[in-house]
Amino acid sequence: MKNLAESIRNLAAELGFSACGIVPLHSAAHSLAVRRFSDWVEEGFGGKMDYMARGVNLRHHPEMLLPGARSVICVTLDYWPEVGIRNAIAALANPAAAYISRYALGRDYHKTMRQRLKALVSRLQELDSEARWRVFSDSAPVLEVEYACQGGLGWRGKNTLLVSRRGSWHFLGEIYTTLALTAHDATEESEFCGSCEKCRHACPTGAIVAPYKLDARRCISYLTIEFQGSIPEDLRPLIGNRIYGCDDCQLVCSRNHKPLPGDADFSPRGVLARAGLVELMAWEEADFLERLKGSAIRRIGHVRWLRNLAVALGNGEPLPEAREALTARLNHPSELVREHVAWALAELAKRGS
Repeated sequence: MKNLAESIRNLAAELGFSACGIVPLHSAAHSLAVRRFSDWVEEGFGGKMDYMARGVNLRHHPEMLLPGARSVICVTLDYWPEVGIRNAIAALANPAAAYISRYALGRDYHKTMRQRLKALVSRLQELDSEARWRVFSDSAPVLEVEYACQGGLGWRGKNTLLVSRRGSWHFLGEIYTTLALTAHDATEESEFCGSCEKCRHACPTGAIVAPYKLDARRCISYLTIEFQGSIPEDLRPLIGNRIYGCDDCQLVCSRNHKPLPGDADFSPRGVLARAGLVELMAWEEADFLERLKGSAIRRIGHVRWLRNLAVALGNGEPLPEAREALTARLNHPSELVREHVAWALAELAKRGS
């Protein structure tokens, strides 16, 4: 089993994964993590993500996702798309620019991660044809950060993300297997955040309510991606020009200041890397669907795309082109779009000459 575990890590590296760890499916740490997650759900911090509550039992009994499962293979895949972090910081500082979380500038990570995991399983089946496997890429109720921590891939940062000495610019993936892969040399990495709380202080909306505790209802990533309704008015000004996700808590992390180049699949699409808010607001639904083929952004749909852009434009400078872009959407069929457009125009009017 020790040789097999080493072979798994070697194969993962060949397929481009930046790290690989192997842990038992059940442990005392796993049970504690489930209890903490259940408490988080009960406190209402999951917002409208009802699937979080529905998945508690599957997190408590992970073998229900793969009968007979005994071990978890955890991997990370780096995604940082640029050289350095200056471009990201400059985009945030430019009110006319559309800030998109760096993970979403390239190909949809679900597709890349799932393909790589399946390729790894295909290679592993050659080593043991009797075992069964199931892959996960943010696609099922899996305690992925907890397993990754146990597998020595990093530690849970105070922003709740997996942080390692390489940083936190990575995706997580898992493979459940019926093999009892307990002979491995990975040990859980110590927590290196220390007294640092830069991530908490950097959060624009104060969503990191305590170290290791995130209130999704205030999180910009939740509001611009998961949340389907009207963004609370008191939070809209805090969103700035962020139209899809937020990286602020990662940009300030000392582990992330010199990111290693990510996988080529996540290289930025030119249209997303350069586009401004006014240009993107003009996209019709057909443009949105065509230009974002294979992108994770496509999942929010055109209506929420326009909602987010309206908020960002309302937070920008009261320029004629911004008003024109918003006015063109005043009679949009969606009430959600009309509401946010009207709010944005009112905000620009307050700051206009």
